[in-house]
Amino acid sequence: MTWIEEHKKSEQLAAQAETTIRMGRTEEARHLYLAAAEAEAAALRLIQPDKHRTLGITAISAASLFFKAGEPSKAELLALASLANEATPLFAREELQAIVQTIWNERTFRASGIEFVRGELLVAVAGGVVGLGAAPLELIHRKIEEIKNLFFRTVEMLVDIPLRRHGAPSQEIREQFRPWLLHAPAGSYQFALRVEKPRQMDLFPNALPELEDVTEKLLRIVEASSMGHFDTLDSIVRSEGYRDCFMKQLRNLAPTGKTFERLTIKPAGGADIPEITFFPQSRKAISECIRSRAKPTEEESPLPIETIVGTLRGLQLEKDWLDVVRLDDRETVRVYEAGETIDDVIGPMVNHTVEVEVFVHTDGKRVYKDIQSQE
Repeated sequence: MTWIEEHKKSEQLAAQAETTIRMGRTEEARHLYLAAAEAEAAALRLIQPDKHRTLGITAISAASLFFKAGEPSKAELLALASLANEATPLFAREELQAIVQTIWNERTFRASGIEFVRGELLVAVAGGVVGLGAAPLELIHRKIEEIKNLFFRTVEMLVDIPLRRHGAPSQEIREQFRPWLLHAPAGSYQFALRVEKPRQMDLFPNALPELEDVTEKLLRIVEASSMGHFDTLDSIVRSEGYRDCFMKQLRNLAPTGKTFERLTIKPAGGADIPEITFFPQSRKAISECIRSRAKPTEEESPLPIETIVGTLRGLQLEKDWLDVVRLDDRETVRVYEAGETIDDVIGPMVNHTVEVEVFVHTDGKRVYKDIQSQE
């Protein structure tokens, strides 16, 4: 057979596996993935050494399919062999290294009795002051916190918990779904995140299948938001409150260009979702969408709008206000009616530079409209 014949056979089997796993037939899907992996490995052996890009793409696909089939040793051997091949291009080497690292992590955790839900998330920041494997601690700490908040929000949505505006996730959620920070392969500055599988899955019987795919669900939300596919986002996130929350969290995750220039989120281990990169223009696009979906009463307000840039200091959402210290004149400005702001959105901004939009009343009172981080 030729490369194209083996590759098409692999694609067909993988598509069948995806359909089967959505139907809950896990064991049948595993066999289909294995057959797809073997066909792709056969295709890999038929590629000429000078076909670098085809070689790299096929190697990633074959290793990923073996991993999905529950054959980590086969995935590891194929990935390592491809890494040893001088013809394997750089882009493929980075992906293959990520797959190998994921396999090693799986092996370590399995030995210790820890299980995770499916999927591992690789997050990379690059550009600006970020160097190869080095980044400001404060920046990375905030990005980890923001990603963690996105995970908890996704879990809460999947188990049908009403939108939480204030406070941390419930103790039950925090105990049952613990995010883990893992070492990631070298490249700009990267870290990996996974979610520990609940030890008491019977606490969430109705959401069991979806909770296994919480990482993929989060990636789908991120993909739809970053690409501006808001009809898709509406179908994934049915609740208007949750949609607004996710959009504002993702806006803050995106760079402004002042400290770093790109943030990339991608799955490890071969999920069929492409890597998603946020640029400064991504933040602007999300902001425009948030404004376009704002309540008509706000958008049609005759009051003038003022933009305040400063450091977020005081924060009393229960009492309905927040304080911002202007950067230009150091004056403290109190903004009212901020009680509906969601903690996950505003919490990571405390003591950092923010941009706050307010409605200005005739008596000088400033009323909250929107807020976003400025790194």
